[in-house]
Amino acid sequence: MTKGVLVHGGNSKYDDEPGSHYHFPKRYLRRMEAIQNDWVVYFTPVKDLTVSPLSRGAYSGVAKIGAIRPDPAGTDLFYADIVPETYASFARPVSRLFEDRFLETNLQKADGKANTGHALQAVRYISDIDFARIVSLGWQNEEAELPRIDQLNEGSISGFDDEPIPFQVERKVVSSLQNKTLRDRRFRLSVLNAYDKKCAVTGWRFVNGGGRAEVEGAHIKPVEHGGPDSIKNGLALSGTVHWMFDRGLISAGEGGEILISRKVNDVDGLKAIINPTGCLLVPENKPEFHPHPRFLAWHRGWHGF
Repeated sequence: MTKGVLVHGGNSKYDDEPGSHYHFPKRYLRRMEAIQNDWVVYFTPVKDLTVSPLSRGAYSGVAKIGAIRPDPAGTDLFYADIVPETYASFARPVSRLFEDRFLETNLQKADGKANTGHALQAVRYISDIDFARIVSLGWQNEEAELPRIDQLNEGSISGFDDEPIPFQVERKVVSSLQNKTLRDRRFRLSVLNAYDKKCAVTGWRFVNGGGRAEVEGAHIKPVEHGGPDSIKNGLALSGTVHWMFDRGLISAGEGGEILISRKVNDVDGLKAIINPTGCLLVPENKPEFHPHPRFLAWHRGWHGF
């Protein structure tokens, strides 16, 4: 087994669904088989205009590769399934450059120039140490449980020397990806960062003196129903609003309009706290963080809207 990088763009011609499966041509089959049962990071192309500049040329999340199967509808195409409850969006996009060097060491030639041939590969291998750096940066300054970047190699502040990654550090990074408590916290951090700690329904942004937000990270499609820990499957919601959303008292339409259930006993009181637009307040100019229509459709269907 070996770890990998999967390139995923918003304008991809393939049937990719981060958190569910990765769609790829036969020429990458051998690489995907080598990565199977191990972890990958997702990378957004530098020229992907469907996302904000912040996310271009950056790593967006992590997942574990499970079964690989032929695409029944396509010649020489395959699907790699994502192991359930392993996909997670980073708290912020991780630029491919760190301290003026590529986080993927294979992207940089010995003379310091970019290895463009390798960069054009949609599926590529990545070392354990490069993987650990990227994951650590994905939640940097957010998690005391993760090893710091400068601890990935002893005696190296930037972590870019050639010493092999200590086994216990790599094991700790991978273990943290499977820890439910950490996953729940990371999901909240990722959603709150995307929404700037602002409730998508009310527009409230309450933060205490220590910087802790009142708002919570809500799954649109719950994990127990197969929903991933993806920002696109999340909403930042105030506590009471989160409670109503989870119980199907409110939902959102295809255009983001906030829907109120017939079961609500105080419609006027609820309408009074909904923001003046009557629609979800999603991250401005960051379409990669907007709720996926598929998850909103699931929520409406499950709760009878």
